[in-house]
Amino acid sequence: MIDYSPFWNTLKNSSESTYTLIKIHRISSSTINKLRKNNPVTTTTLNDLCRIFNCQIQDICRYVPCENEQKL
Repeated sequence: MIDYSPFWNTLKNSSESTYTLIKIHRISSSTINKLRKNNPVTTTTLNDLCRIFNCQIQDICRYVPCENEQKL
């Protein structure tokens, strides 16, 4: 499972807010909700967030193994 808790820490430690992400950087409110619920987002969104925060991907998300995931 992809976990977006690093994103929330990065956001908290920045000068940005969900408001500025939506109003200034044009990140949709539905994308913010997806991040909040650990739902999938596009790699384009991940790239945009890394650019906004000038950070690495691990500052936005991390992989957490989950037993409930579909078998490969």
